[in-house]
Amino acid sequence: MRKHWLLFTQTVTIALALLFIVHTLKPELLPNAARSGVVTLYENTPLASGDKSPAMGMSAAAQKAMPAVVNIFTSTTIKNPVNPFMDDPRFKFFFGDELDTEPQTSSSLGSGVIVSPDGYILTNHHVVEAADQIEVALSDGRKAKAHVIGSDPETDLAVIKIELPGNLSAITFGHPENAHVGDMVLAIGNPFGVGETVTMGIVSALKRDHLGINTFENFIQTDAAINPGNSGGALVDGNGNLIGINSAIYSPNGGSLGIGFAISATTAKKTMEQIIQHGSVTRGWIGAGVQELTPELAESFKLGDLKGVLVTEVIHHSPADQAGIKTGDILITIDNNAIENWSAMLETVANLPPGKIVPIKLMRNGEAISLPVKIAKRPKPTAQ
Repeated sequence: MRKHWLLFTQTVTIALALLFIVHTLKPELLPNAARSGVVTLYENTPLASGDKSPAMGMSAAAQKAMPAVVNIFTSTTIKNPVNPFMDDPRFKFFFGDELDTEPQTSSSLGSGVIVSPDGYILTNHHVVEAADQIEVALSDGRKAKAHVIGSDPETDLAVIKIELPGNLSAITFGHPENAHVGDMVLAIGNPFGVGETVTMGIVSALKRDHLGINTFENFIQTDAAINPGNSGGALVDGNGNLIGINSAIYSPNGGSLGIGFAISATTAKKTMEQIIQHGSVTRGWIGAGVQELTPELAESFKLGDLKGVLVTEVIHHSPADQAGIKTGDILITIDNNAIENWSAMLETVANLPPGKIVPIKLMRNGEAISLPVKIAKRPKPTAQ
């Protein structure tokens, strides 16, 4: 018995030692499971409804936010397919190096925002999605290798982490729900790889969606210049607080034309917290496709002032199918939340935890019906 006990304790000791070594030297090899510990985030104190704090001045706002914005350099190894004729001396004579199958390396750049003093960085999914190596350059000149904690293609957000001594300068989260069209904003990032750059503009529009950029869209539109390399950088308000993550521009030639889009900091914070805690994002799903009601459709269904969305597709064996929802139904509420458009339905269902049974109210052939639906886990998006 004593021999078995000694063998067990030795095995546990060796396993713990190996885990410690991997965690210290190669943390990226660990699975993206739940993260232990508490991540410290800085958040600006919300004001009473209708109040608006005076801006501190654009120079002061930039100085406050710039230390938290980093440059991200990624490299990807591209393996060439093995040529079946690479060993044939006759083909080698005629084609020479064209038969070379040595892997090649491509590099790209982007930006990121330090969100906690211990090194968590928020950036875009498309900045790091194919990277084999990630290097982060801080505004103070320091550089560090980074590893991916997790990413979410449906919001185009990712979290990476660096290990550096001491507390890092972290961004303060603002409240984009209090932003107004016309507010002054700063976009901070690394455009074209020239180094950290600040551009100024205003909020051009809020809650932009239906752009076809991401699955979940709640963009802040700005005319602050956002160029290639700015992706993942910070959009800050007049007090230097983060209100968005720069993500995309409208441009036929790749340059800034004064129409840029930033992911709302509210969406970014919610997504980031799930990634840090679980390594991924879990969303609800019912398996129903819908379209918004045009005035003509609403009149044909005799809905009057009633708002809702028209069910155009029900996936076989999905929660919607099992609950009895049919194409042609008009969804009115989900879990007592009014569904007035496609975005509202997508957001409402996504925020529901899988396994929860919620009531759905709908109109069918002019009659109001209530059905219970068990929320399922949203499937991962298929690779393009």
